[in-house]
Amino acid sequence: MQESKLKNYLLLHLIVFIWGFTAILGALITIDAIPLVWYRMLLAVIFIVIYFLWKKKSFRVNKKGLLKFLFTGIVIALHWVFFFKAIKVSNVSVALVTMSTGAFFASLIEPIFFRRKINTLEIFLGLLVIGGLYIIFNFESQYKLGIIYALIASFLSALFAVLNGLYIKKYTADVISFYQLFFGVAFITVYLLITNGFSIAFFQIETSDWLYLLILSSICTAYAFIASVEVMKYLSPYTVMLTINLEPIYAIILALIIFGDKEQMSNTFYLGAFIVLFVVLLNGILKNRKTLKDKIQQKLKKKKVI
Repeated sequence: MQESKLKNYLLLHLIVFIWGFTAILGALITIDAIPLVWYRMLLAVIFIVIYFLWKKKSFRVNKKGLLKFLFTGIVIALHWVFFFKAIKVSNVSVALVTMSTGAFFASLIEPIFFRRKINTLEIFLGLLVIGGLYIIFNFESQYKLGIIYALIASFLSALFAVLNGLYIKKYTADVISFYQLFFGVAFITVYLLITNGFSIAFFQIETSDWLYLLILSSICTAYAFIASVEVMKYLSPYTVMLTINLEPIYAIILALIIFGDKEQMSNTFYLGAFIVLFVVLLNGILKNRKTLKDKIQQKLKKKKVI
């Protein structure tokens, strides 16, 4: 069991690295956030359908499940729209450091759905993360809109991570992923139809954008999405959100290599980013110690009973 947990934790880190690369692709793709998310989700759905047909898997799900996936599909679509908007109006570094508030939001949302007490330590560390963001927000005023968009995206990502933590107990990861992505693209399609968003220009995409979109939808969405839901069988939503907070480290390094000067930030930004990422790592260490302590206490109790 411990070996399986370690394997899934390492897999989660690979997924987080892939998601870090997602931010890079979002910056490289020249189309706007809404069409970008529409193409991403549509292509991902096609890839998952091919996978289902190849594996001869059933698409069947009950009505209750469909309603759940309809809601979370919309949440995921909105999360990605705000995430890519944040990158477009600021940059990769700002968007992803702000997304680190996900663990704080998860610490507030998770107790509601999992019926456990709010952890005071998680709230305290979450407030330290907010403090780090305040430093960035105060001194990087040109990125305020990007920070606001990223905060919205962060809250939505925490919400669907917690909900998927519940759904994985009843449904398979590939079924959850298929229907959430399907309803997400359906939601954006309806929005584009209402706002007359479809036009000739909408479908005129550069060759490089098509290449990036294919990588984004296959590896960074279809694969990573199914794999991330699957690991929730073994890891808690809070642990998942916590690990996702390491995404900025991978992405900022990649962004500095790929974009160079565009990603160079002020010393104040890196101070705020350091506080955010330090708190994330500290939380992981403290939580790991608590888990080990609880296990030792359980073993001692069992020995006393025997």
